[in-house]
Amino acid sequence: MLTVLAWLCSSMLLSVSGGKLPEAEVEIDVLHRPFLCHRKTKYGDMLLVHHELYFENGTMLYTSRTDGDRHAMWFTLGIMEVLKGWDKGLQDMCSGEKRKLVVPPALAYGKEGKGKIPPESTLTFVVELLNIKNGPRSHESFQEMDLNDDWRLSMQEVSVYLRKEFERHGYPPNDTLHENMVKDIFNKEDANKDGFISSREFTYKHDEL
Repeated sequence: MLTVLAWLCSSMLLSVSGGKLPEAEVEIDVLHRPFLCHRKTKYGDMLLVHHELYFENGTMLYTSRTDGDRHAMWFTLGIMEVLKGWDKGLQDMCSGEKRKLVVPPALAYGKEGKGKIPPESTLTFVVELLNIKNGPRSHESFQEMDLNDDWRLSMQEVSVYLRKEFERHGYPPNDTLHENMVKDIFNKEDANKDGFISSREFTYKHDEL
């Protein structure tokens, strides 16, 4: 079931404008896989990685290993914190594994490009996974609450979720209590005070919901 949810989410996020072109895919080449693999990455996990970035002609644009391990980066998989190509290409990966990802423009920087990366660039990443940690909250929980699939939670969506949880545990509905709980949650978790809880704000919080 969780695999189906993740697939549906990826399909929604990566659909091409107009819905007539086939979905872009990441070419994945496993360069090294450790003999022992105690767990594999899934959406919602926090990953520590080193990576190198190459243009399609093989020219290196960036490496995180210029100063030992100081530039290894943490990010959360599956919440659009990194390129869509990474969210797709780094699933089911073992700690210590190294992969080459060939990422098409639709899953990288697209028609706009970024910095030294021209528009419509196909990019190659060599990514080594150093560590995996459980995220404070799961990707699946966020999707369950995100009723309109816009990658942010409104007060109404949180309220609907709380009502369902109350019903599931056999508690009677209480409009005043629900309203106060929603206000308290947003006061604590809506870090930028825009009236929504983003996927990142949700992932890095772990008390109320």
